[in-house]
Amino acid sequence: MRVPFFPDLELARPEWLAALLLLPLLAWWRRGHGRAPAVAFPMTALLRDLGHRGPRATGGGWAFGLVLAAAASAILALARPQWITSIDESKSEGIAICLTVDVSLSMLIEDFYIGGIKVNRLTAAKRVMRDFIEERKDDRVGIVAFAGAPYTPCPLTLDHDWLIANIERVQTGVMEDGTAIGSGIAAAARRLDQQDVPSKVIILLTDGANNSGKLSPEDAARLAASVKCKIYTIAIGTPGVHMIPLPNGRIITSGRQEFDEATLREVANIGNGHFYMAQNTDTLEDIFDTIDQLEKVDITRRSYLEVTELFFWPTTLAALLLALALLLRLTLLRSAPGALPAT
Repeated sequence: MRVPFFPDLELARPEWLAALLLLPLLAWWRRGHGRAPAVAFPMTALLRDLGHRGPRATGGGWAFGLVLAAAASAILALARPQWITSIDESKSEGIAICLTVDVSLSMLIEDFYIGGIKVNRLTAAKRVMRDFIEERKDDRVGIVAFAGAPYTPCPLTLDHDWLIANIERVQTGVMEDGTAIGSGIAAAARRLDQQDVPSKVIILLTDGANNSGKLSPEDAARLAASVKCKIYTIAIGTPGVHMIPLPNGRIITSGRQEFDEATLREVANIGNGHFYMAQNTDTLEDIFDTIDQLEKVDITRRSYLEVTELFFWPTTLAALLLALALLLRLTLLRSAPGALPAT
């Protein structure tokens, strides 16, 4: 039985608490019999001769109160109070996931919406990635960004709060412009190859065709597959000609939007994954939800309780109270003969 207001305190044998009801009855019975008896003695002069300074009142009330308190402590000890410590243990080898994100200037095209507000592709991608990271509590997650060359704004980590706080480091303009898909995949594979986990996943998100770097996307995918990385590819954006608002206020045209769907499908096929197309935020969220469900690992969870017995303390208190009651009865509260009134 849990003790109210003390969630970690429990009584293993709470039925003994019923015995506490006997203590008020015992106190009432004791009161009905009056004070402890004292012998009336007619010769007060004799008492003075014995060095007694006068009759002392009987002290049965104080001593009996201590006995009742000792009995209450003993009953509490019989109820076996315990301090319960709950320990949850989870064991999982987890998954290492590298989010590989295109940060070329075309990712600034504003053809996505969040809550009815127009946003650019990169903003929508980071919003969905945040939600995805929060769901992967037992996995190492990192981010590789690429434009004309790759860089690593957020290395693989289990500290997801830090990762989400630093996701704004994923931005355009850090590297020369371009779309080096192969280099981005290779950089992610190198990061994942350092992880000793049973499953490694690359989620590639791009809005263009490979036009930079020395490594083709297919060759990079084979490299990643050789170190046991699975690859999911996502083409993000809508086709057509778009305007790109730059951070400096200039606006440039994107030219006609190109998606190398065939290459992305082949990369996903080599990496034993899947290819997806996302032309709005809802679809992008559904894709990440699907990947989240596909990439699960069994987690062994074990909960156990650590129990600390506390009966020693009320038992000790009961013994001390009884000893004190006995000491008082034999000393300060000892009954003395009372003198008869003079006649």
